[in-house]
Amino acid sequence: MINISKKLSDLRQKKWRVPGLILISFVALLIFWILVFDLQRIVFILLNPDVFDKFPELLGVFIYSFRLDLATAAFLTVTPILIFSALCIFPSSYIKWIFYSCVCIELAISCSIHAGEIIAYIEWKHKLTSKVFLHLFNGNEVVRTVDNLSTFWFLLVLLSEFAVGFIFFRYLFIKRILVMEFLKKKWDSLFTIFLSIFLVGLSFLFARGGWQQIPINIDSAYYSEDFKLNDISINSTYFFANSYLLYLNSDLEDLVPNIDPQEADSISKNLYQKNHLDSTNILLNSKPNIVLIILEGWSANAIGCMSDTKGATPNFDRLVKDGLLFSNIYATNTTSEIGHTSILSGFPALPEVAISSYPEKHRKLTTLNESLKKVGYNCGYLFGGDLSYGNIESFIKEHHMDEVWDEDKFPSTYDQGKLTYHDEDVFSVFLERINQSSPPFFRIVFTGSTHAPYDHPGSGSQNWSGKEADYMNSLIYADQCLADFMKKAQQQAWYKNTLFVIVSDHSHSCPTHEAPYTVDFFKIPLLFYGDVLNRAYKGIILNKIGSQADLAATLLTQLKINSKEYPYSKNLLDPTSPDFAFISTTRGYGFTNTFGKFIYHFDAKKYHQQTYSEQNFKKAKKCSDALFKSYYEFYKNLEFQ
Repeated sequence: MINISKKLSDLRQKKWRVPGLILISFVALLIFWILVFDLQRIVFILLNPDVFDKFPELLGVFIYSFRLDLATAAFLTVTPILIFSALCIFPSSYIKWIFYSCVCIELAISCSIHAGEIIAYIEWKHKLTSKVFLHLFNGNEVVRTVDNLSTFWFLLVLLSEFAVGFIFFRYLFIKRILVMEFLKKKWDSLFTIFLSIFLVGLSFLFARGGWQQIPINIDSAYYSEDFKLNDISINSTYFFANSYLLYLNSDLEDLVPNIDPQEADSISKNLYQKNHLDSTNILLNSKPNIVLIILEGWSANAIGCMSDTKGATPNFDRLVKDGLLFSNIYATNTTSEIGHTSILSGFPALPEVAISSYPEKHRKLTTLNESLKKVGYNCGYLFGGDLSYGNIESFIKEHHMDEVWDEDKFPSTYDQGKLTYHDEDVFSVFLERINQSSPPFFRIVFTGSTHAPYDHPGSGSQNWSGKEADYMNSLIYADQCLADFMKKAQQQAWYKNTLFVIVSDHSHSCPTHEAPYTVDFFKIPLLFYGDVLNRAYKGIILNKIGSQADLAATLLTQLKINSKEYPYSKNLLDPTSPDFAFISTTRGYGFTNTFGKFIYHFDAKKYHQQTYSEQNFKKAKKCSDALFKSYYEFYKNLEFQ
C-alpha cells in the first residue's frame, strides 16, 4: 500500500518555487471553502431530518450547489491569496498571522450566517436575508423574541462549524502548505506579482460563473420543486451577501408616498373591486387549452397595427384582424423577470424591486398555472435560453410548473445563439411539447430573438435601417417565426379548442420611442386569438387602460375561476372596472388613466412627463400614491402571510 503521509512528507521537503506554491495554495483555498459549504449543508440536514424523506433527491444538494459554491469560494479567496503572495515574497511571521486571521474571519462570518439561518429557518421557513437587519436594529425585539434554547443552538452550530472548518484549514495550510520549503529565483518576485494578478482575475471569472453573458446567481443551485431542498442547495453565504447588497442599495421605503395606509388601502380596493357581476363572455367554452406566448421586448410602438411604425410586423397585424386586441396595455417595468411575475401572478411592479429575487416573498403569491392546475390543467413552460436571469427559473419552479424546459434540454442539432436558441427552433420544440400534452393544457413559451445581441438567422441582411435597426430587424424575424408557428398549430388536432394569449414581457426602444421617459414607451401588445374565441369579438380592439398584471384576472374570469387570489389584477373585459395603469421605472414610477399620464423620477425630483390638467392631476396623484403605498405594504408583509 502507498503510504500517503510519507508521500506528503516527501512533497513538503522538496524545494518548491514560489509561483508553484501560490498555485497550490489557490486551489487549496477553493477546496477548503467548498468543503466548508458542504459541511454546512450536512449540519442543516441533520438538524432538519424531515428532508431525508426526499431521498435520493436530497443528494442533489451536493451536486447542483457546486457552481454557486465555487463562485462564493472564488470571492472569498481573493484577499487571502494576495496576502499569501505577499508572504511568499516577504517571508514574515507577521504576514503569516495576517493570512491566518483573514481566513479565520471569513470562516467566522460564513459560519455565523449559516448558524443564524438555521435558527431563523424554524420561524421564517426561508434563507437568512437582509430582513435580519430590521430586527438587529431593534435590540429590544431581539432580546425579547430569541429564547435561550435558540441562542444555545446558534452558538453550538457556529462554534462546531468553525471548529471543523478550522481543522480543514489547519490540515491544508498549517500542517501542509505553510511548512513547505520554497526556492526563490531571480525573477520569482516579479513573476509572483503577475501570477497574483492573474489569479485575482481568474477568481472574479469563477465568481461570475464563467464567460457567459448572464452572471451566475442563486438560480444555478435550483433543481427541485421542493423549496427546502433548493434552500439547502443555495450557498448561504452567497445568498446573504446578495441580499445584503440589495438591502444597502434599496431605499424603497423612503420613496413610498406619505399617505395614510388605511386611505391607500380603501382607494386601491375601490380600483380593484371584484364584486362586479360582469356577464361578458368572449369564449365558446370555459375550459379551452391555453397557449401563452410571452414575447421578448415587443413594443407596441414598433407594431404596425398599434403605431405609426409600419412594416415590421405584418403577420402579427394579420392575427389582430381575427383576434381580440387590448390596445392600451402597459408593461409594469422594463425587465423580463418583473414582466414574468406580473403576467403570471398579477403582481404590479414596485420601483427598485424584482420580487422574483425574494423567494420568501414570491412563494406567497399565486400564479396562473397554480390556479389552472386546481381545475385539471397540465402546465408547462419553455424558454430557449438560461432562465437564471432574475431568478425566473426559481420563480417558475417553486410555483409548481409541471414541466420546465430551458436551453439545457434543447436538441444539440439546433443552432444556438449567444443568448438563446433562435425563435424558429424555440417554437419548433414548443410545438413538440404541446403535442405531447394531455388536454386541457396551459403551455407557456418565452421567445428571445428580439433581445440583444440579435444574432438571429439572417441578421446580416438589413431589411430595416436607421434608429434601432438591429432591434427592428430582429422583430421582423420574430414576427415571421410567430406566423410559422401559428400556421403549424392550425394543423394540430388541439387547435380548435385552444386560446392563444400573446403578450410582451416588457417594451423596448424603437424608432419613435427611444427612452423610457414617457408612459407610452411602456405600451405593449396583448392579444387573444383562436377558433375558441367568440366570433362577435374577432377583429375587435379594446381601448381599456390596464397593465400586463391584469391578464390574470381577465383570463381567469373567462374560465369561470375566482381571481380573488390576485388582489391587484383587474378584469379588462369588465366595462365597469376603472381605466388605469401603474408603471415602475428605473428610479421612478408612472401612472395613466383616461385623463392623462405622468412619469416621475426620484433623483431628479421632477416629472419627465405630465399631461394632466391641474384638477385631474391632484386626483391622479392621489390614486397613484395610494396604489404605490398599497403595493408596498402588500409586498412588505408577504413573507408574514
